[in-house]
Amino acid sequence: MVDARKVSFALADLTALFKGARRVVVAKGKTASELALKPEALAATLGPGGNLRAPALRVGDTWLVGFNESAWASVFDGQ
Repeated sequence: MVDARKVSFALADLTALFKGARRVVVAKGKTASELALKPEALAATLGPGGNLRAPALRVGDTWLVGFNESAWASVFDGQ
């Protein structure tokens, strides 16, 4: 667990952060989408301040970034 108020993740850190992930699901507003694990696509995980969107949670080999109830439910229902 990392406290995002003390540790920030920028675009340059994302490749290492998401290493080993099979899926990255990003929620923005009422929509959620699964991203390709490419640096240009991972920019969608950053918020307006340029830091990793909150909340961000790793569940097995899946990352959930941002909150979308149905996206989170689909990951946790499969566990």
